[in-house]
Amino acid sequence: MSKPIVRCNWAGAGPLMVEYHDLEWGVPVHDDRLLFEFLILEGAQAGLSWSTILKKRAAYRTAFDRFDPRKVARYDEGKLAALLENPGIVRNRLKIRAAVRNAEAFLAVQKEFGSFDAYIWSFVGGRPKQNRVRGAADLQARSAESDAMSKDLAKRGFTFVGSTICYAFMQATGMVNDHLAGCFRHKQVKSAIVA
Repeated sequence: MSKPIVRCNWAGAGPLMVEYHDLEWGVPVHDDRLLFEFLILEGAQAGLSWSTILKKRAAYRTAFDRFDPRKVARYDEGKLAALLENPGIVRNRLKIRAAVRNAEAFLAVQKEFGSFDAYIWSFVGGRPKQNRVRGAADLQARSAESDAMSKDLAKRGFTFVGSTICYAFMQATGMVNDHLAGCFRHKQVKSAIVA
């Protein structure tokens, strides 16, 4: 008889969240396009649940040109108005404008550092931080690294990049391994094994 699979509590039982937990969350991301996607989606999540954003992810990819920062940076007022009418995404004027502004800042960072990846991973010294989270009470919402990231991103013109959003971004992109110690993914992510 096989033992039941133990997951982080937040993954719940819904197939979309379980798949995201089992395949993506906490896996180190070094692809600039995917890093931009997570940056925009984490900002869109502010005040909402991640499951809400995950359900809208496919619509976001279509609406935001598969998160190509060069295209998003060129969005004009007509495109912004169309996005505000799109029921598939979070229709918040500030969050939509932030995506365009963040695309512009993202391109400037790429130009300065050669890649957004090189820049953003510098906040953790280029290696994922490994935490031993035993329960939900041990999870943190921010860290010294997310504070520094938030401050520097804001200085570079990014918006919707508060420390809590930055920490969620770090968790999502594998800059920090916050899978519960008892979760089957903790060791896999720590060993850089992607199921």
